[in-house]
Amino acid sequence: MPPEGIQDMTTRCGFVAIVGAPNAGKSTLLNRMAGAKLSIVSPKAQTTRFRVLGILMRGESQILLVDTPGIFQPRRKLDRAMVAAAWTGAEDADITLLLVDARRGLSESVRAIVERLAQSRRRVWLVLNKTDLVDRQALLPLTAELSALLDVEHVYMVSARSGDGVEDLLSALAASLPEGPYLYPEDDLTDLPDRLLAAELVREQIFLQTHEEVPYAATAETESFRELPDGSVRIEVTIYVARAGHKAILIGEKGSRIRSIGERARKDLSRLLDRTCHLFLNVKERAGWDEERARLRAIGLDDTP
Repeated sequence: MPPEGIQDMTTRCGFVAIVGAPNAGKSTLLNRMAGAKLSIVSPKAQTTRFRVLGILMRGESQILLVDTPGIFQPRRKLDRAMVAAAWTGAEDADITLLLVDARRGLSESVRAIVERLAQSRRRVWLVLNKTDLVDRQALLPLTAELSALLDVEHVYMVSARSGDGVEDLLSALAASLPEGPYLYPEDDLTDLPDRLLAAELVREQIFLQTHEEVPYAATAETESFRELPDGSVRIEVTIYVARAGHKAILIGEKGSRIRSIGERARKDLSRLLDRTCHLFLNVKERAGWDEERARLRAIGLDDTP
């Protein structure tokens, strides 16, 4: 029995960071675990640019899932801010999930992440992703190779795309988090502000609908987010691009591309916010936006030297 005046703690709550190399499937796993589209997903690497929090209730446990940008060798100020956000997410977590693309195995980028995690002495679970695309016999040698380099508490084999193995992972996380009160309301899905969510959904459509070079040279910022008397919301988002050629691609012939981007982003946003959204897009050329402190802060990244 607990001492008089101290009640037995029955709830659990903690942060679980998902880290890995670009395109390991971190955002797909977060969305699968949360049961909602919280982090943008595309086949291209380095889609996520900042920390995204998914809030998941599992029995008496509140799992705070942190999706982080892929960790890679930075070149620009934007890159450095993204990598810093990824490591901050890992360092602040109660449990870190090292997500590895089972098809690519122990690449140089994965090896660099493993070396840093080994120095941190954090609780790390190894999660092999995309295991439905790999011969099962190849998974055990990969697990042994990674475990020899890093002390991991548990190993899970999942497919974020199909959901295979994800329920077992969630159950184990819920039971392993520290005891404590919930940090967020139980019906919250994310701590991402609606303004930032709107800009991210626009940026997702840029990734999905344009050529390889455009998404990495573009960013989206919500300039206005205004609730209307009928309960709907009017949103204005500006897309900044590095070159005039990118602006032309985004707008498309007679505005066809930008209309398509806006229509699909509006549908996703209306579904997530559960209200009618009126979305208006504007495209501006701004060379060097990815080196501007104001632009980085606007997209949710801390200013990093």
